Order: sequence, then C-alpha cells, then structure tokens
Amino acid sequence: MGVEYTMLGQSDIKVSRIGLGAWQFSQAWGVTEYEAAKKVIARALELGVNLIDTAIVYGRGMSETFIGRALKELGVKRDEVVIATKIPEEMLSYDDVFKATKRSLERLQTDYIDLMQVHWPPCWHNIPTCEYMRALERLLNLGLIRSIGLSDHPIALVEEARSCLARADVDVLQVRFNPVELEAEKTFIPYAEENDMSVLAWSPLAKGAVLGKYTIEEAEKLQDVRAGEPLFRPENYRQILEVADIIKEVASKLGKTPAQVALNWLISYSDVVIPIPGAKTPQQVEDNVGAMGWRLPKEDWLRIYEAARRVKITRVTY
Repeated sequence: MGVEYTMLGQSDIKVSRIGLGAWQFSQAWGVTEYEAAKKVIARALELGVNLIDTAIVYGRGMSETFIGRALKELGVKRDEVVIATKIPEEMLSYDDVFKATKRSLERLQTDYIDLMQVHWPPCWHNIPTCEYMRALERLLNLGLIRSIGLSDHPIALVEEARSCLARADVDVLQVRFNPVELEAEKTFIPYAEENDMSVLAWSPLAKGAVLGKYTIEEAEKLQDVRAGEPLFRPENYRQILEVADIIKEVASKLGKTPAQVALNWLISYSDVVIPIPGAKTPQQVEDNVGAMGWRLPKEDWLRIYEAARRVKITRVTY
C-alpha cells in the first residue's frame, strides 16, 4: 500500500494523508474494549498511518487513555506518531486550558501533544477568544504542544483567533467534509489553501452513509451515534444513495472498495485535505489506507462531484 505524507499546515510535522480518527473509542460508537482499540491502533501504525486524532470528550477521556496505553504497550517511539487532541468549549478559560492539557498529557502518557485543537467555540461560556488562544500559545512556547488547530470555527472566528497570537499561527482547521456534505468548499478549504493550513476532514465517509450499505428502511433503524443523524432520514438518504451507487460503480471498475474511492475523492479534491476516518477493526484500517497511493481518473472524480452537488441535505427532520 502506497502511504502518502504531507506537512501539517506551516509546521514541521509530517503526517500521513489519511489519519486515524479515534471517536470510535467511546460509548458513542461502541469500541469500549481496550484490546479491540489496541488492535486498530497497531494496524494503523504498522501500515504507515502516523496521525491519530482524538479529543478529551471522546468517552470522557477513554479514547485518550486507550491511545496512550496502546502506544506505550506497543513500544512506539514518540517521534513515530503524531497525536492530535482537542479541548472542548467548556474547558477554555485560561487556567482550564492548562489543566485540560495536563490531564490529556497524563492520559496519553506523553510529554507533549503534536496538535492541540479547540474543539468548538465557547459560545455558551462567554470566554473571550484571545483568552484561550493566548493560553495555547503559552503552551506552544513551553513545548507542551507543537501546533494549534481550530475545529468547527467559522472563518470570522478563525480570523479573530489568529489575531490573538503574537508569534504563532493556526496550522489546522478541522471541519466536516465528505462527498455528500460539501459546505466546507464554500469558505474553509479556499481559506486553508490561501493561508497554508491543513484541513482535517472529520466524518469523511458521512458516518458510513456514502458507502450505501443500508436500505432506506435499515438506515432509519440505525442505533449508536447515528440514531438521530439527519443523513439517514429517508428524504436525505434517498439522495445520498444516488451518490453511493456511483461510488460503488467506480470502485467496482477500478478494483477498489467504496470507502477507498470516497476517501481518494477527498484527497484528490485538494492537497490541503487530510481525511481522518475512524475504524472499528484492523480490516477497516486496511481499507482506509488503501485509499492512498493512487488517484481517481478525472472523469470518475467529476462524476461523483456532479452527483454530490445535486444532493440537498435538510436538517429539518422534525
């Protein structure tokens, strides 16, 4: 498998073009057995995936704990893995940024975090943007983190956040982006391209919707985190299946899997896009890694894009 690498924003941090998202190591997705998580992490590293993206809120520390323990037990050298985590909005007061980072370091069993991201803006807690950004820059200067990212921040707030930094800059924007949810192409991706930032694409397979594995009836009955997901409501999922059918057709023609085609579509979209799909099993890791080392024929890429542009997702489902 031909793993590709790129640099994270303007930093000197080299990451695989497809990372491993770690939200699944939580009650939300059901991988709550440590040994199962360890096997996924081990296979990702074995195949050359070096970027692992987690967050404090994933399992209320469970994901970070699993990652730290697995890296220690697997004997992974610290410079062989890039750890990205996130501080949630309620923990963004100046002092809490330090406290949250210290606890993340303890759970991850490491001396530094490669990429520390603000998970969401603290809209409910009235914390000024410059308060948490200056705390993050202090952590950067101390060597406790190596780079700064913003997850799910509108561009106006990204601009404000950048203005708070004295010497550092924001290296990463993390946003939802997949072949049926294209909103990020309106502002986020052009902004990242213009400012030499990386875009970590979360939910790159639309929680599995773009793979077309379920009938409309089955999709409505899904449990776990997808139970209330608008993508799986009939009025949306019916449209998504049209894109999924094209992805399956292209996959069959190229001898690839639907997941590989969907992920390759994303890394072909722009060189700043780094998908971070989750994986519940080592086999899913292998599938994701197989999306690198090749490129979709232009006519197939465009076919998927044209179908994706016709999808109009509504979130007014009740």
